[in-house]
Amino acid sequence: MQFIDLAAQYRALQTEIDAGVHRVLEHGKYIMGPEVAELEAALAAYVGAKHCVTCSNGTDALLMPLMAWGVGPGDAVFCPPFTFNATAEVVALLGATTVFADIDPATFNLDPDALEAAVRKVEKEGKLRPVAVIPVDLFGQPADYDALEPIARKHGLKLLEDAAQGFGGAIRGKRAGAFGDAAATSFFPAKPLGCYGDGGAVFTDDDALAGVLRSIRVHGQGTDKYDNIRVGLNARLDTIQAAVLIPKLKAFAAYELEARDRWATKYSSLLSDRVTVPVVKDGYVSSWAQYTVMARDTAERDAMQAKAKAAGVPTMVYYSRPLHLQTAYAALGHRPGDFPASEAACARVFSLPMHPYLDDATVEAVCRAILG
Repeated sequence: MQFIDLAAQYRALQTEIDAGVHRVLEHGKYIMGPEVAELEAALAAYVGAKHCVTCSNGTDALLMPLMAWGVGPGDAVFCPPFTFNATAEVVALLGATTVFADIDPATFNLDPDALEAAVRKVEKEGKLRPVAVIPVDLFGQPADYDALEPIARKHGLKLLEDAAQGFGGAIRGKRAGAFGDAAATSFFPAKPLGCYGDGGAVFTDDDALAGVLRSIRVHGQGTDKYDNIRVGLNARLDTIQAAVLIPKLKAFAAYELEARDRWATKYSSLLSDRVTVPVVKDGYVSSWAQYTVMARDTAERDAMQAKAKAAGVPTMVYYSRPLHLQTAYAALGHRPGDFPASEAACARVFSLPMHPYLDDATVEAVCRAILG
């Protein structure tokens, strides 16, 4: 059994994927070939954003808007500690300071009240300048932008949506990638929409920002690649990856997202009596980047994972340690207990196989395995 069955997806889309890759091999435009522009147009239309700027990976997709906004030393950027390292890492790379705010224990996403408190604390201390917030659409469900966007506006913060896991999710029909001043997503193979390598994209309605992003991704170029008007990155999406993503996006929109939701619903119906199953808020759609449950405590989680392993069922823990307690952020001086909801989640969560090509028998087998 596969945790994410990319081979099954390839078998379903092999004809289209192979044809797209072969077209790239035939025309030989491996960097910024025509498929890149085609993909960007399709992604922007799907999300409902004016601009899509593809790039080399999801981390660069987070980094590029911060660079464009001039984020640097003395600046405070707010994010949750219960997320993958890239969310906070890009802040540190620019010499700015990551300020953590705890999560909503029900959704695992940034708690608006915690954000408000964190911003007010920084403002009161006066040592850092609050400049941006990076909410994370964790496990596929968009963060609470109804509450987060007004907080950002009130305090003059740029809002960068981390939609690396959220692509395909929505709030009352508005899709992940369309919130805030800009949004970043990832096409890492394990993501809801993944390529066959690394890839990412930034979405925005801001014409000026989109122009700067396109410059940054090609070494800060101006009129041509030898006219460098800013310090940038080598952050282009390979044409072959664009060719892979074009048919994958069509399948994702046509039936894969619906299938993910179907299997998540079945999981919840079979497991809700024994573990805490995911909460999807009214009016929200999750793309189910992960199907993540919570055991009563670490001991129960370990026992359930051991049963699953013995039955040949893969499980994963996202995430076993919150960012504020990791070595890379030790200089911030945090201690256990600083962000209790994030720490509790790390002690109790584990994720089950989730992809569009599951079937009833497989989902049932997973549930039998962990319940023993």
